[in-house]
Amino acid sequence: MTLSFTNSASLRFCFTNLWKRAKTVSLGAFLFIVPGLVMAAPASQYWAFWDKNNPDSSEVIHHHLWQEILDSYLVLRPDGNRFRYQSVNQEDRDKLNKYIMDMSSLDPRTYSEAEQKAYWINLYNALTVDLVLEHYPVKSITKIGPWYRFGPWDMEITRVAGQELTLNDIEHRILRPLWDDSRIHYAVNCASLGCPDLSATVFTAANTEQMLDELARRFIRQEKGMSWVDGRLTLSRIYEWYEQDFVDQEGVVLHLRQFASRKDARRLKKYTGTIQYQYDWGLNELK
Repeated sequence: MTLSFTNSASLRFCFTNLWKRAKTVSLGAFLFIVPGLVMAAPASQYWAFWDKNNPDSSEVIHHHLWQEILDSYLVLRPDGNRFRYQSVNQEDRDKLNKYIMDMSSLDPRTYSEAEQKAYWINLYNALTVDLVLEHYPVKSITKIGPWYRFGPWDMEITRVAGQELTLNDIEHRILRPLWDDSRIHYAVNCASLGCPDLSATVFTAANTEQMLDELARRFIRQEKGMSWVDGRLTLSRIYEWYEQDFVDQEGVVLHLRQFASRKDARRLKKYTGTIQYQYDWGLNELK
């Protein structure tokens, strides 16, 4: 295609407009990829394909390989669990890969709802650890993936029942819409210091509901979940990004009161000030 301009004014007009568009695109990319500046959480989107289960099934999905990885490399700490990515040897890398392959090779829809819920949470967390190991050393999971995206959550990283899946698919198109359980946010781990802790125990059909309560209680009683800074309520940005999962800001506070210490629950009930938010995208590692 050949472009011709009748005069220099037309040429300047063309390049001026091109530059304005380029600046707009660049600014959009900048706002999207800079942590803490502008970040909109993905919406919960129903995916009908996965809305199927077998209530009569008594089959159990075994997660012992994932449990062995957690036993070997997850370090429990009051301020937040840490994973020893640097120490993972090839034998355990192979074990983790086998676990992911085993999980990806079955169709969770043929199991009960309780088995499915535990399955998706465990698979999400195993995939996240595997992703970090694949790109390690890295200071933050947000550095993984193409430059124009904020992190790896839209990368297709597994295939289940013939469907290509991303981490966002598992969290926002399967777990959140199918179970409508705000406690899911305490279970799926994003390999970051600000994230609710990676659980030291695998989820199962038998323990998931109890564990979700325990993880909610743990996070809300940690500074990264909720704290008071100069008398001002400071919360994890999770409660800002996913406020709709708690109905609204008032719903967030009611939820916090349910799992907070008695002292903090009383303080929350009386609190009328503003809320500030914080989050740390640093890798949840222990060298």
